Amino acid sequence: MKHLPNLLTLANLFCGCIAIAYILTAQPYTSVNTTGGVPSWRWIHGAEQMYLGSIFIGIAAICDMLDGMVARALKVFSPIGKDLDSLADVVSFGVAPSVILFKLLWDALMGEKNAFDVSMIGMAPAFLVACFAALRLAKFNITSDKQKNYFVGMPVPAVGIFVGSFPLILWYNPYNISSYFQNKWVLYLVIALVCWLMVSGVKFIKMIPSKWSIGTMWPQLVVLLVGVVSWLFLSVAAIPLAFIVYVLLSFIYKQPETSNEIS
Repeated sequence: MKHLPNLLTLANLFCGCIAIAYILTAQPYTSVNTTGGVPSWRWIHGAEQMYLGSIFIGIAAICDMLDGMVARALKVFSPIGKDLDSLADVVSFGVAPSVILFKLLWDALMGEKNAFDVSMIGMAPAFLVACFAALRLAKFNITSDKQKNYFVGMPVPAVGIFVGSFPLILWYNPYNISSYFQNKWVLYLVIALVCWLMVSGVKFIKMIPSKWSIGTMWPQLVVLLVGVVSWLFLSVAAIPLAFIVYVLLSFIYKQPETSNEIS
């Protein structure tokens, strides 16, 4: 049983890798059929692969949540587990979202008049998310003991879930919201925003509160309530809405002061 938390962390990493594989194959490609001796070609479109990539990022997030809960329940903690968790998170919630943004930027740039002249430079900013996620996790590993009641900087799994919801929105397209993801400037803004939030000094709310009382956990309840209620009207678009509410509440909620305040 003592290895269960690490197994869940590895499951997180495994799902992140599967997500990346699905997302990378999400462009149209051709398939040849040689039945009857006469080859025929057909286009295979990859929209479903992006969708499945999002699903696996979601499964990775569940595994990431469970490994911490199981470790606390079994009272099993180790430096290896801590570092392994960060390595898994940078893949599942850093690299995988970067690949999503890369594919979305590629799609947006291919829709422009100069599509044939588009270079990698236009899509490369997507991988800043992975870089800033790695930096955020490295900082967390040396300051985690001081972050008992809150996170300093946006937690990387939150970014992964936020960006991971984009292919789901493209798939279901509630209220034609997906059209915004075909605008490169919107995508660049998203990249800049999440990168800044991850390394900012903002104290972000922990969704699993340190104390189970209405007075201390009302922000978490508000985020959950917004997510559940808005799902009835917005479908999968409720995920980025709940993310926005989470960010705003983290800005306005005054975290309790501790003796281990981070400078």
